[in-house]
Amino acid sequence: MNTLLAIFLLSLIASLGTGVGGIIAVFCKPGRHTYGFLMGITAGVMITLSFIQLVNQAWYQAGYLTATIGFGIGALFMFLIDFFTPHILFGEKEGLLIDQKLFKTGVLIAIGISIHNLPEGVAIGAGYMHMPRFGVFIALAIAVHNIPEGIATALPLCRSGVSRWNAFRTAFLSGLVEPVGAVMAALLLKPFQSIIPGALAFAGGVMTFIVLDELIPTAREHGHQHFTSMGIILGAICIFLLSGIFC
Repeated sequence: MNTLLAIFLLSLIASLGTGVGGIIAVFCKPGRHTYGFLMGITAGVMITLSFIQLVNQAWYQAGYLTATIGFGIGALFMFLIDFFTPHILFGEKEGLLIDQKLFKTGVLIAIGISIHNLPEGVAIGAGYMHMPRFGVFIALAIAVHNIPEGIATALPLCRSGVSRWNAFRTAFLSGLVEPVGAVMAALLLKPFQSIIPGALAFAGGVMTFIVLDELIPTAREHGHQHFTSMGIILGAICIFLLSGIFC
């Protein structure tokens, strides 16, 4: 299969996680403890993926300087995006908002998730360019990560009075930015294979910032500390198992 097509399809599959999350939100309407537990899982997935795979691969392929610089640039990049774009924490003050504000909350979360999914697509593209099997592994991990993000988008929209279909559609569409990032990464990295390790470390820095700045604080806000901790541990276990299977 053509490399570019394979990367597009993998990132498209990963992006469908937000749609799955949207379905869960509109039909199951998870409570706060369950929501916090799910956010803990996605935090565990991303932080473990960042360190034991992305940064580790960059370190192994190009040395500690490339891994360190790439990681730092990725974290700084995500900080600047969060600082200069309309953005709120996932689920922030959700229970305190009236219908109109809940609608605005869902829209802003969709914007934030769309922005975040662009560099996550870069991780899939860079991973596949490094090694196809590694790209498949990253895509599966990000698909798991995207499910709670879909819930975070659709849930406040449902509670604001938006139809189930429109809430699901917003969650689904917010994930479709991911293939854009993946294809962009593939086009950039194809003629410049030497920067693939730096791109992996960059993606690790992006994901680590998202976890520390948003996912873990939100998980603790919406659930008991033990639920959050168990979610993070379960997310890490998922990555350990996927690593054993694919890497």
